Amino acid sequence: MEPSRATTTGHVPEAPSARHLGDLARSDVSWSVYLETRHQDDSVAGRLHFLSEDTLRTTGWIFLEWSEQEIMNRFNDFSPLELWRVLESLA
Repeated sequence: MEPSRATTTGHVPEAPSARHLGDLARSDVSWSVYLETRHQDDSVAGRLHFLSEDTLRTTGWIFLEWSEQEIMNRFNDFSPLELWRVLESLA
């Protein structure tokens, strides 16, 4: 996954606070990857948004950790291939 040069916010209409974490590209197909988090009680939940030119795909709340930093650590454990598999499972 190509890291983003800046953390961009507001590109996912359903999740204006989602952070741009990088891009997935394969041949002529490119997806921007965003992470949305929300606090619930004393934990933090997170989900991924994959945005192409005309398509948005969103996971369920697949991360549940004690802090946003722990969610970022979990996200960083994903390889680009694993992110492609998550994206393809949303088709």
